[in-house]
Amino acid sequence: MSHFSTVKTELRDRSALIDALKDLSHTPTEGECQVRGYRGQTVTAELSVPTEGAGDLGFRWNAASGSYELVTDLDLWSQPIPVERFLSKLTQRYALRSILAASAQEGFQVAEERQEQDGTIELVVTRWDG
Repeated sequence: MSHFSTVKTELRDRSALIDALKDLSHTPTEGECQVRGYRGQTVTAELSVPTEGAGDLGFRWNAASGSYELVTDLDLWSQPIPVERFLSKLTQRYALRSILAASAQEGFQVAEERQEQDGTIELVVTRWDG
């Protein structure tokens, strides 16, 4: 019996997802990867984040929704924060990475980036029009 859980997300951009994971000190393995779970069971995903415990984190593309979904064995969750908080932090970093990429594509540069005490991120971008 499989112990893997799938959590839907709105994460659509692979590059922003990888950068967001790196921002949170996770080094994802790209390509067809095996995500480890209960008693050595595995499931295939496009991104895998190996953990020191028995259960890895994986992200699998869901073509029907056009987004990545988190796949992991929640019974073996060994992150220092609950899965909901992890996804919240990941989504915030993903949004920041998406905004930074879109801003750079439009010719903007980051003038200032501040992390507020409440966890929000304030970003100031500028562009010189000549």
